[in-house]
Amino acid sequence: MLPPPNVTGNLHMGHAFQDTLMDILIRYHRMKGDNTLWQCGTDHAGIATQMVVERQLAEKDQNRHDLGREAFVDEVWGWKEESGDNITRQLRRMGSSMDWSRERFTLDEGLSDAVGKVFVQLYEEGLIYRGKRLVNWDPVLHTAISDLEVVSEEENGHLWHIKYPLNDSDGFMIVATTRPETMLGDAAVAVHPEDDRYQHLIGSKIKLPLTNRTIPVIGDEYVDQEFGSGCVKITPAHDFNDYEIGQRHDLPIMNIFTEDAALNDECPLAYRGMDRYDTRKKIVEDLQAQGLIEKIEDHRHVVPRGDRSHAVVEPYLTDQWYVKVEPLARPAIEAVENGDINFVPDNWSKTYFEWMRNIEDWCISRQLWWGHRIPAWHDQNKGNVYVGLTEEEVREKHNLGIDVILRQDPDVLDTWFSSALWPFSTLGWPEETEEFKTFYPTSVLVTGFDIIFFWVARMIMMGLKFTGEVPFKEVYIHGLIRDAEGQKMSKSKGNVLDPIDLIDGIDLESLVAKRATGLMKPQDAPKIEKATRKQFPDGISSYGTDALRFTFASQATLGRDIRFDLGRIDGYRNFCNKIWNATRYVMMTVEDHKVDSGEHSELGVAERWIISRFQQTVAEVSKTIDAYRFDLAAKAVYEFTWDEYCDWYLELSKATLNSQRASEETKNGTRLTLLEILESLLRLAHPFMPFITEELWQRVARKAGFIDEKSNDSIMVQPFPELEEGLIDDEVLKEVAWLKEFVLGVRRVRAEMDISPGKRLRVVVDSGDEKEKEWLRRNVRYLVAMAKLESVGVLRSGTAPESATALAGNSTLLIPLEDIIDPVEEKERLKKELEKLHKESEIAEKKLANPSFVERAPSDVVQKAQDRLDETQKAKTRLEEQLTRIEGMLKQ
Repeated sequence: MLPPPNVTGNLHMGHAFQDTLMDILIRYHRMKGDNTLWQCGTDHAGIATQMVVERQLAEKDQNRHDLGREAFVDEVWGWKEESGDNITRQLRRMGSSMDWSRERFTLDEGLSDAVGKVFVQLYEEGLIYRGKRLVNWDPVLHTAISDLEVVSEEENGHLWHIKYPLNDSDGFMIVATTRPETMLGDAAVAVHPEDDRYQHLIGSKIKLPLTNRTIPVIGDEYVDQEFGSGCVKITPAHDFNDYEIGQRHDLPIMNIFTEDAALNDECPLAYRGMDRYDTRKKIVEDLQAQGLIEKIEDHRHVVPRGDRSHAVVEPYLTDQWYVKVEPLARPAIEAVENGDINFVPDNWSKTYFEWMRNIEDWCISRQLWWGHRIPAWHDQNKGNVYVGLTEEEVREKHNLGIDVILRQDPDVLDTWFSSALWPFSTLGWPEETEEFKTFYPTSVLVTGFDIIFFWVARMIMMGLKFTGEVPFKEVYIHGLIRDAEGQKMSKSKGNVLDPIDLIDGIDLESLVAKRATGLMKPQDAPKIEKATRKQFPDGISSYGTDALRFTFASQATLGRDIRFDLGRIDGYRNFCNKIWNATRYVMMTVEDHKVDSGEHSELGVAERWIISRFQQTVAEVSKTIDAYRFDLAAKAVYEFTWDEYCDWYLELSKATLNSQRASEETKNGTRLTLLEILESLLRLAHPFMPFITEELWQRVARKAGFIDEKSNDSIMVQPFPELEEGLIDDEVLKEVAWLKEFVLGVRRVRAEMDISPGKRLRVVVDSGDEKEKEWLRRNVRYLVAMAKLESVGVLRSGTAPESATALAGNSTLLIPLEDIIDPVEEKERLKKELEKLHKESEIAEKKLANPSFVERAPSDVVQKAQDRLDETQKAKTRLEEQLTRIEGMLKQ
């Protein structure tokens, strides 16, 4: 099940990362032959969507109240039809292979019917009720919002220390607060019951400044004796912790705000109707005038803001609809405890349990017009509330005559309510559809850890309640995408990356303008522009979808955070180019040949090796995808493709195809292997990189005869490569490992002695066991081609010439120095290099011997200096050994 993105939304890095992982799973299982569904759709996003349309109305000097509810909702539907599918177009750009014919919307007719049925049943069972409780209130949007819609960040503010006079004697209690305006709603001052300073005051009264009220001093263990004065003002109607304390001590709950966060009629006349921040200023002035301000300190504190309106959120006491969650939570906890649902990684089950075992009732109502209207009707005369799917149903069920005036509840349901039904409502529930019977329970849910409670837990509760079965068997929890420094991506930090920009590229000026749009604090724009110009002086180049997807897969570890580094995507764009160029080589190689299998082909050592390694890679990729280790699966695909197929096998194949001694059967076997391994490799890589593999597979598969020229077949419905253990030849794996060691040994000598890559060398092999001697005889053409050799011989007798040496297994490779260097020139070159290294060593040793440097410099700087010294010493040792050999040659 696709976590339904907001219909107003644009694809962000989290979406792109998550959907890449889901698509890998879907393509993999589809190719494995599993009956596969990736259910797509979007969420109606009540607040976000209503805001979009209200802003459009404001541009025409209108508001929703001018239109009325029905016309406004029609306006929103019109926007949705015209502009609401942007994110689904972007998901297609990411290669998401969902069943687009089954796309659902949380406000479509079928899902709306399911929502109504669930609400009515829960109400009738006593699991939904209406009550007055504290909520997160957005004073701009005039609605309750969920914790997930609140962005809490540190901001600069003040801490006011206010004197509360004792009622029966002289003296004060000093109370510190960041919100002086809320003191008008104080119900008590709390101290810790074991605080010796205030124990004698517990139970007494104190005067609430600026009012004619007295309030009690209470003792509560919630209070931290060490923080501030040890006295805490308690405002139950405007602070969640205070509300809990108020419940424990049966304190009065006094709401002092209107829905606009202005002061209401519960407040003294001097403050009524004032905005909360104007009130704050006046209260501080009035307290100072009365000598009741002890001090004012600068203070950084966490401020909660609505993620849509950016307004500071108020804890606010209102009538709302709630789900009684505890009875639903018990079976949902048991489902994870008994293994019916497994979290991957398992440690996230602990987070799930912690939330579920301390669960509170769920506020499901929102004061909006766009959304699922709550199916409840209020009796205008008697105040009774009736719940039913329609007014007609309510009247018939409760025998209400036409004289009873009913008004439907104006609120809509929290968006998460309909999303909680997503796994079964999208499959046609409450009808017993074929899709529901086939795909429910679903196999796996892929999501981020930040919505385990808001979405995952609620789906489990609702799924068990209404279907009797869990909604999914496994929950794969991925980490969250951060920037290269590990910082959360946010507009205010100017570090947001748009996946579509990474795919298509974007010029600098467009990127700067984009990052400055919609900032919570417009004053941050210059800082963000400066940072953007420094980070991307040339804008962002185009990387393509496949490179982006492969980068996401390679970073999908089991960790909590994923650092996204553009250096990685640049490397994987090169990887795409590598595959493209390898395919060009193969197609050119086989272009003028009929590639036959069977009796016309003979497989050499290189062919049997690459087939064996491919089978091992298939096993590794399948195992790691099944374990949700996308990073390890991507690593296996990358290393086989780049290191073994491209860097080794393509070069080995050239040795055969360019050889005059190789038979036509052997050459045909090489062409056949080039083609078949490439075709299989494209299928292996397809779940990660759908576009390039589809494009290349169409060409390769036609040449290989897997599909005909007129076929419309797609790689996405071809079988995923299966492990064939019988094709793994352990002996040939050892043989080619030795061959590679031989070639790398010669290349290492070239590098160390600065020998031109094009210079042909003579190699004499000393010792080695019988098996290695056989390998040498069998692979001469590969060794000559890959190591750029003039000849390969075996040391028969006598003294070996002065040589540079390398090892391959038990064999010693001798490269006569007289063939490759002028001893006199080489001696001078080595002496100069040694003198240079000696000076570098002296400088590094002095620096590390300086206590001031070692003690004061950052530890990583000291370590780098030590590492550099170690490297220099190793290089000196290596050159001294070479110099000794050269001097030996000159003595001869």
